[in-house]
Amino acid sequence: MSKFEVPEVDYERYSNRQLAAVPLAVLAVALVVLLALYVTTGSPVPLGIDFTGGTELTVQTNTPSDEIAAAFDVEPENIQQTVQADGGSDGGQYIVTFANTGDEVNGSALADQARQNLEPTCSNAESCEIVQSRQSTTPRFAGTSQQTAVIGLGAAFLGMSVLAFALFRTFVPSLAIVVSAFSDIVIPLAIMGLVGIKLSLGTVAALLMLIGYSVDSDILLNNHILRREGGFYESTHRAMQTGVTMTLTSLSAMAVMAVTAWLFGIELMASIGLVLVLGLATDLMNTYMMNLSLLRWYKLGEVSN
Repeated sequence: MSKFEVPEVDYERYSNRQLAAVPLAVLAVALVVLLALYVTTGSPVPLGIDFTGGTELTVQTNTPSDEIAAAFDVEPENIQQTVQADGGSDGGQYIVTFANTGDEVNGSALADQARQNLEPTCSNAESCEIVQSRQSTTPRFAGTSQQTAVIGLGAAFLGMSVLAFALFRTFVPSLAIVVSAFSDIVIPLAIMGLVGIKLSLGTVAALLMLIGYSVDSDILLNNHILRREGGFYESTHRAMQTGVTMTLTSLSAMAVMAVTAWLFGIELMASIGLVLVLGLATDLMNTYMMNLSLLRWYKLGEVSN
């Protein structure tokens, strides 16, 4: 069985400024993107119905996908097929999403319109359940969920920062962990805003997971360099053998999940997988470039070509 080997990087070729320049530049661009999106749209990332209010219907129908929107008085925000039609006889299953229609009256009305205007999948319309499920979120509840999500992310980040300073009790190594985790969250958020991945309870959970991944890889590197025997570069390579392998394994698993979910039309799982892939790739850059440059400056002083 082949074994994955992490190549040993010749860090002595690069100064601390060179190592930190790339991740800091990417972070700066991400912050500019989020600010620009906030100014132009009112939100740094698009919000899903979990945070805006809305209705999501799962319907089973023989109606072609391009005619489903005409069945409703309100224009759907998104129509996604989840089950491929089998020769037209079994129909298809679709998730139809409506923004800002989350109260029960509108949700019930939309479900009634689906039952009245969509073609059933069997000859006896009364025995066919066109509306498989309905999920409605009121704007008031969505606003509460949005506040709770922000508080949760802030509390997780604050707890992570306190843990970092409590573990190492020195400013620079602790700061390296905090800055790296901050960047691991900001860069995926900026990409979400650019490609239109909506912020939902699921993607917030993915961002919380990224904080955990970031702390794990950064503490691993800090421990090997600051608390284990051996030279700086020897300790770095030893940490990378474990850390890079761990991160790449998780990244590969999340990529498979994202692709599989996309193929089967499970939008939420695909979004979660993509956010984790982006965050884990960002974490590799931040941990072994920015964090490492700060640790080398702290332990050895400036290294230049």
